[in-house]
Amino acid sequence: MRWEGGGSQTSLREGNRRRVAGLLRAQGPTTRAELARLAELSRSTISAIITELIDQGWVEETGDDRTGQAGRPGSLVTLNPSAGVAVGIDIDHRHLRVMIADLGHMVLGETSLPLELNHDASEAMELAARAVESVLDEAQIPARLVLGVGMALAGPIESRGGTVRPSSISPSWVGVDAASEMGRRLGFPVIADNDANLGALAELMWGAARGVSEGAYINVGTGIGAGLIIGGAVYRGAIGTAGEIGHTTADDRGPVCRCGNRGCLERVSGGSALLQDLAGSHGADLSLEDLVAHVKAGETACCRIVSDAGYLIGHQVAALCNLLNPERVIVGGPLSATGDVLLEPIRRSIARSALPIAAETAEVVPGDLGERATALGAVALVLRGSGANLFDDRMDGWKGTEAVAVGR
Repeated sequence: MRWEGGGSQTSLREGNRRRVAGLLRAQGPTTRAELARLAELSRSTISAIITELIDQGWVEETGDDRTGQAGRPGSLVTLNPSAGVAVGIDIDHRHLRVMIADLGHMVLGETSLPLELNHDASEAMELAARAVESVLDEAQIPARLVLGVGMALAGPIESRGGTVRPSSISPSWVGVDAASEMGRRLGFPVIADNDANLGALAELMWGAARGVSEGAYINVGTGIGAGLIIGGAVYRGAIGTAGEIGHTTADDRGPVCRCGNRGCLERVSGGSALLQDLAGSHGADLSLEDLVAHVKAGETACCRIVSDAGYLIGHQVAALCNLLNPERVIVGGPLSATGDVLLEPIRRSIARSALPIAAETAEVVPGDLGERATALGAVALVLRGSGANLFDDRMDGWKGTEAVAVGR
């Protein structure tokens, strides 16, 4: 048993309570039997903890077991949704999305706004702050219920200092401590992470990566990034910049990338590059949404350019397969909506370029969460408290909706 081994009875009890709370934050609605298995605690211990948390107003129990398991249905245990909310902010090259969810993993409100390419970082954060306030107001959620804010950015973020590194969304973001700056505007604790990492986290919690131990989430939009899953958790590397597959060299004689290198994958196969290539035939105002719509309609030139991009992306993913040996490669981001027009060339390229056993192992699938994955991942970052001491992790002293949340 994880906590049933030594120390005082009080410390054991508090440790067990923290463990159960963490699992509920991670899993969402769960049966008592599953909690006992995951926490490595006896059913009687779980029953006592759940009863205590229900009495304190932190946990609810329903009669609806949606697990689909055989045998007598069991009730589901979940954190009380009214105990607090998590805010997710996704800032990409061309859009801003804000999402709010409760502790039961239910989305209560969201909005999406356009951004100019190479927008100003300060202006984008001001817009995000106003959007958060607006969504909270529309959902009638008081600020005191906000437990924290997760923030996704399309660029590398140094975990040791929290600053945005070069090759980010736009030059104005470089050197910005995004979490601190956003927190100052909002008045809430904020933690920032790379968008591909958070897409991987969302798919790991709720989507196509559930149950995956070794995997990769490939975010294909205006730019290209990868979120790596190792040992069932998102892997960020030594300083937080792992997974920058968009800045691997696809053509050493290709155009110069904003990172300073030549022929980066993002520079030749990212959404901005595809739109630039199509500008002559489809106009300079063509958007990624337009491109996806043209592909779905079977428009030849758009299908060809997305297919060619998929082949180049697959070539780089093949190298990742040789290094990581993932069991699943999840393709997400706006361009994943083109379906097999993008995915089939990726699969063929992996089959051609990766070690055969690595290619056979790697199942290439579309993400389940679509373009909302990154914002959902930002919410998950708060629900999990991933790698950050945003919240007081002590269960004692909780008082309903006035409590400080725990992260996991």
